[in-house]
Amino acid sequence: MSAPPSTELAPEALPPVVTPQEWAVAAAELRAAEKEHMRAGDALAARRRRMPMVEFGGYTFEGADGPATLLDLFEGRRQLVVYQFMAGPPWCQGCCLFTDQISHLAHLHARDTTMANVSLSRYEDLAALRERMGWQVPFYSSLGNDFATDCGTAEGFGLSVFLRHDDRVFRTYFTTDRGGEAIGTVWSILDRTPLGRQETWEDTPAGRPQTAPYQWWRLHDEY
Repeated sequence: MSAPPSTELAPEALPPVVTPQEWAVAAAELRAAEKEHMRAGDALAARRRRMPMVEFGGYTFEGADGPATLLDLFEGRRQLVVYQFMAGPPWCQGCCLFTDQISHLAHLHARDTTMANVSLSRYEDLAALRERMGWQVPFYSSLGNDFATDCGTAEGFGLSVFLRHDDRVFRTYFTTDRGGEAIGTVWSILDRTPLGRQETWEDTPAGRPQTAPYQWWRLHDEY
């Protein structure tokens, strides 16, 4: 187990001490920059919702209930977010950290979105890790198929988004490396999907589902 960083800070390493008035000015300037950053993020999410999509072929995975197709991974919902979990054991610390901070799945399900982890590990090993860590997100083994290779994550990790139309499955988004660092909250996951948060304030193509913001939110055991 690695030691935590030292808590000792030299005085010159600390933020500068200012008056309350000076702090208020600096805080206001920072908030303005944060708002600009947020608006840029909203525009980027709107661009994601306009990404083209590519049809994805059939695969058979191994899950808690036995063999499962890619269509099965949707669990009947319209969107599927898949995190490619690196093979183990030993387990990738980054993949474990990513999975640790995934939000409660009920909120995603309320927006017609399923989250799943897929790995080239044996399902038995994945199930044991999931139970040990108390994770809610379902795991599937892609051992023996080309899913990871086709996603561009054969030897690594990444996050893909899929959209289901009837019995056809399409890939709409992919990121890897530091692109995964900001993902984990309900909003950050939905912002990578073609349907987005599905709220009326969003800039989204016509015909996609939208409802008023806030009104669909529930305690996770009340959906």
